[in-house]
Amino acid sequence: AEKVQPGQFVMVRAHERGERIPLTAAGWDREKGLLSMVLSAVGKTTSELAALKTGGTIANVVGPLGRPTEINSFGTVVCVAGGYGVAAMLPIAQAMKEAGNRVFSILGARNGKLLFWKDRLAAASDDLIITTDDGSEGRQGVVTQPLKEILEREGVDRVIAIGPPMMMKFSAVTTKPFGVSTVVSLNSIMVDGTGMCGSCRVEGGGDTMFACVHGPEFDGHGVDWDLLLVRQQIYLDKEKQALKQW
Repeated sequence: AEKVQPGQFVMVRAHERGERIPLTAAGWDREKGLLSMVLSAVGKTTSELAALKTGGTIANVVGPLGRPTEINSFGTVVCVAGGYGVAAMLPIAQAMKEAGNRVFSILGARNGKLLFWKDRLAAASDDLIITTDDGSEGRQGVVTQPLKEILEREGVDRVIAIGPPMMMKFSAVTTKPFGVSTVVSLNSIMVDGTGMCGSCRVEGGGDTMFACVHGPEFDGHGVDWDLLLVRQQIYLDKEKQALKQW
């Protein structure tokens, strides 16, 4: 908590016989030594962590890991968060605002029930736009629609997109014609967090990199998204098989 910066993550192990999983730092209190993380109970380890009660314990926390987000006075910054991406985005938006930037935030989800931390993100933003696929809250549609509108009417200096890979891909596709620097966070493809397993390989600009040690943030216009999405689908298929067995 004393050292963590926006964009970094930690490795968490629920118990002595448990696996390690990477979770992005969603907030912290340096004086009290507190660190906040957000997770969705979709597998064995996240379900074990979600089952913990107040006052419960976990075996290990290692970090902070990964390269911090570049925080500077860029001018106008657009923060695009999809689903649970708001957890990683909140400290970034707060830091960008504190650095003197004008911050536009776009928060999207499949439906209104999946939205959270709206008030916190709004407090860190000059303007917050909410979108849902089904129109149950905010605007109906995807995050790239308001993103394009902002790009057309504002002088945007930087875009940061965090969320599902498909959302980040099309956020980068949307910004490219405008020539706006676009940063994406590939934390969702990380596994061991130290560069040893090679599962988070990222191809871009002729280079092979690892999301956990060279990122998790990358130039969204340089990532080979088609390759990344194909590789991620392999892991998703294996995860579904493992969940059935479990």
